[in-house]
Amino acid sequence: MKRFAIFLLCALVFFSCTKKDEVWSEVKTKPISKKKEFGFTYSDFNVVHDTLKSGDTFGSIIQKQNIGDKKVFELVEQIKDSFDVRSIRNNKPYTLLRSKNKTKELLVFVYQPDALHYYVVDLRDSIAKAYKKTKPITIKRRTIGGVLKSSLSETLESANVEGGLASRIAKIYAWSIDFFKLKRGDRFAITFTERYINDSIYDGVDSLEASFFEYKGKIIYAFPFVANPSSNRIEYYDEEGKGLKNFFLKTPIKFSRLSSRFSASRFHPVQLTWKAHKGTDYAAPHGTPITTTASGVVEQTGYTAGNGNFVKVKHNGTYSTQYLHMSRILVRRGQRVTQGQPIGLVGSTGLATGPHVCYRFWKNGVQVDPLRLKLPNGEPLTGVTKDRFFKQITPLKFELDSIANL
Repeated sequence: MKRFAIFLLCALVFFSCTKKDEVWSEVKTKPISKKKEFGFTYSDFNVVHDTLKSGDTFGSIIQKQNIGDKKVFELVEQIKDSFDVRSIRNNKPYTLLRSKNKTKELLVFVYQPDALHYYVVDLRDSIAKAYKKTKPITIKRRTIGGVLKSSLSETLESANVEGGLASRIAKIYAWSIDFFKLKRGDRFAITFTERYINDSIYDGVDSLEASFFEYKGKIIYAFPFVANPSSNRIEYYDEEGKGLKNFFLKTPIKFSRLSSRFSASRFHPVQLTWKAHKGTDYAAPHGTPITTTASGVVEQTGYTAGNGNFVKVKHNGTYSTQYLHMSRILVRRGQRVTQGQPIGLVGSTGLATGPHVCYRFWKNGVQVDPLRLKLPNGEPLTGVTKDRFFKQITPLKFELDSIANL
């Protein structure tokens, strides 16, 4: 019995030591996390993060720190060619890296004017130095698609995509899609790249690689392509190599509402009589920019009792357009304007019950309905350029079709 007790005691001591060794080994090999930012390892410093407040200046911040024998005006003079201390702004973050000893001497000042860039003022030498740095950018590629459950902007927002992409897409498709007429259940797919700062901070959409939208039962693709490498100009084409950029924009106002169509007989809301309405009305808030739907020369500007403030643009020997009821005219007669250029602001001058633009369209001197007119397209790709285009878009189109189950 005595021998058994001794054996049991030895066993307990053995296993107890073994367990201690295992715990010690685990602690000893556990990696130590050292946060590194702006090129400095935080564990080497006493770190202070703060934000510039009203009244803060570089001098006022520095003066509150222990900077040894250095004087603020001498520091400013030493770094003036690299960092203008007057450029710092309220609500921008800054970081102080101080010594870890009891003096907490300021060694480095870091200022971030935006999410991507930062300035470093290094005080560790007898002469201070400053430099500007850009944080590393990572480009990540993403394809999203399916069916629209709401507006394009809301659909992208639900997919955690920056709102700016919706405006970019609307501009690309401005000649072929009225995005206010997209319906719930219409299919879409978009391949794009996004920027991430330090591989983690989202910095928005970088580029659009490919897309399609279902519009009135038709799938309309958009692929960016440089047809002429010497110019490096990007244009957008459909899956057959036809340019998306038509001669005329669909509407003179972005994100407007069609309030009255071209008609041979319409009841006039002001004159209270039936008469022809040889224009297309787009309602929009007062002051919304009105853009010319095609490049040309301003043929007329002025005011009449019926039209209010108006602008008429001659595009070529065949086509002219006119824009009525403006609150303000932004161009002058004889001025050359480019497609999409603002020429006035929405108003309700003349015979109008509310803010809108009456868009009128002439073909060979006759007013016609632009929504029923087949307008000219840009030149399609041909020859070896078209072959190069097909080679580039084939995998992109397959990816879009796959995610939307076409």
